[in-house]
Amino acid sequence: MTAVVSPAPVASAGFSPRAIASVEAILIPVGALVVSAILFSLFLLALGKSPLTFFSLVWTGGFGSAFSIQNSLQRAAPLILTGLAFAIPARIGLTLLGAEGALVLGGFASAAIAIPLVTFGWPAFIGLPIMALAAMAVGAVWIGLAGWLRHYRGVNETISSLLLGYIAIAIMNFFVEGLLRDPASANKPSTMPIGDAYRIGSIPGTSVHWGLAAGLVLAVLLYILMSRTTFGFAARMTGGNVRAAQAQGLPVGFLVVACCAIAGACAGLAGFYEVAAIHGQANASLVAGYGFTGILVAFLARQNPLAIVPVAIMFGALDAAGGLVQRRMAMPDATVLVLQGIIFVVLLVSETFYGRIPFLQPRKTGDRT
Repeated sequence: MTAVVSPAPVASAGFSPRAIASVEAILIPVGALVVSAILFSLFLLALGKSPLTFFSLVWTGGFGSAFSIQNSLQRAAPLILTGLAFAIPARIGLTLLGAEGALVLGGFASAAIAIPLVTFGWPAFIGLPIMALAAMAVGAVWIGLAGWLRHYRGVNETISSLLLGYIAIAIMNFFVEGLLRDPASANKPSTMPIGDAYRIGSIPGTSVHWGLAAGLVLAVLLYILMSRTTFGFAARMTGGNVRAAQAQGLPVGFLVVACCAIAGACAGLAGFYEVAAIHGQANASLVAGYGFTGILVAFLARQNPLAIVPVAIMFGALDAAGGLVQRRMAMPDATVLVLQGIIFVVLLVSETFYGRIPFLQPRKTGDRT
């Protein structure tokens, strides 16, 4: 009699696939942060500096007092929005680097449209929503264009969004240094100030502007949209396999452009808050690198809108501590950018460990005859 060998069943090792994915989504990024801290400590030791002093100052500058915490939260607000601007297209399989350009162009648009509103005396409760909608609309169109080029013309979205970012900065500089330049801005070319009436105040009891609240609300809404709706399910299906999505009749083109437009609206809104809450006018200060740091935030958060919030706060604290590190350790405040760069490289390398952690892998029980 011939023995029949049945397929070797696979045991789950006590973990469901969803549990394994959840554990990896926490364990691998945390491990990447630990490795980054070790590598950065070696870098500091090579310079003759104390890693313990550095991380102590980062904690003090980011969370050591009420002022430090509020400073960190203020800097986290645009990072939440630009992190969302990278995460939403990533859920549909796109890698967009254009949040910086959308932020700059959105901020410029809000400042430009504020000029006639202020001139004709429109009240702030009407003018501010118009400014915000203008910023979001410009950002949505700008990043939506990259999505349209990707789907309908086959243009690589990473390259097109990056180039569009530089074009956006050039457009702002063209108008800020020319037609819309405030004659009083001698040292730094800027648009006309929006005026105190159009400045957004702080959340009561804090010095943090309302951009943080907007970021928190959007993070929750976009999490629900991408995880609990048919739109989000269709976007994830498209990101997993475009051909399969098309075969199922999903509107792939609409989904791609819509996700990009949502991303652009988030970045444009960040630009609005930078103008209305921080600078009061559009100028070169809008090009602060928030769009690129937001990429790192989204990477570390694994494109989860809710996880973007604490990660953005962490990077906001790093940014807030830069000045303290400069004063106490006689190092440039850009030292924190070196740490961010190391984190980004380690995160890229850590992507190879998903699905390969030994103790999380299913184990075979053996053959049966």
